[in-house]
Amino acid sequence: MSTSAKHLIVVDRLHRHYEVGGEVVRALDGVSFSIAQGEWVGIIGQSGSGKSTLMNVLGCLDTPSSGTYRLNGSDVRGLSDDELADLRNKEIGFVFQTFQLLPRATALGNVMLPLVYRGVPKRLRRAQAEAALASVGLTNRMHHRPNELSGGQRQRVAIARALVGSPSILLADEPTGNLDSATGEEIIRLFQELHRKGHTIVLVTHEPKLAARCPRAIRLMDGHVVSDGPGLQLVPNSVQAVPA
Repeated sequence: MSTSAKHLIVVDRLHRHYEVGGEVVRALDGVSFSIAQGEWVGIIGQSGSGKSTLMNVLGCLDTPSSGTYRLNGSDVRGLSDDELADLRNKEIGFVFQTFQLLPRATALGNVMLPLVYRGVPKRLRRAQAEAALASVGLTNRMHHRPNELSGGQRQRVAIARALVGSPSILLADEPTGNLDSATGEEIIRLFQELHRKGHTIVLVTHEPKLAARCPRAIRLMDGHVVSDGPGLQLVPNSVQAVPA
């Protein structure tokens, strides 16, 4: 990572603890790293590693117990729920494993939705949504509803929705988890293209093969960062990764 690049994410000695049944669960226990503008970083870990908690904190869906999280210069500590929602809407584009599309809305309607919350005028939000769908290769499917689209097309709609507001960061949670291998490969190649265009991507996964496709990966275990480096270095010897 270039030291001259702007840091969009700065996490410093981050802790997130929960009390469950009278016991303290240390989901995140002193995590530190930074992510520069234009990086594509995979966050990898098994169940219980803390990656889901970290994703929620990075997405401003949860707040740390202690430590610092700065998103594009804003410290999330002390922000109200409304301020966190505003930060999410402006800075983060979410891509979910289960797509999270409105079933009765067209692809175009789904992609326009974040712009409705921003108060963008109808004509402008339609033009921006059409451009976002074109960027993921769905110009000819924008008037179809989710049940008329394949799984890969639905995920492309979800990615277009994440892109439409020009967020600082794309945060993808297991984006190929509900797709067959061939369709998942199409989505990863789309992320590669977005990365080449300069988008900052944080991809959360438990799959070594997927983490290996990321130029940089951070492995979590028991709430700690245990490795941070090129994605290919995090793949077990028994796994054959496909290079980007």
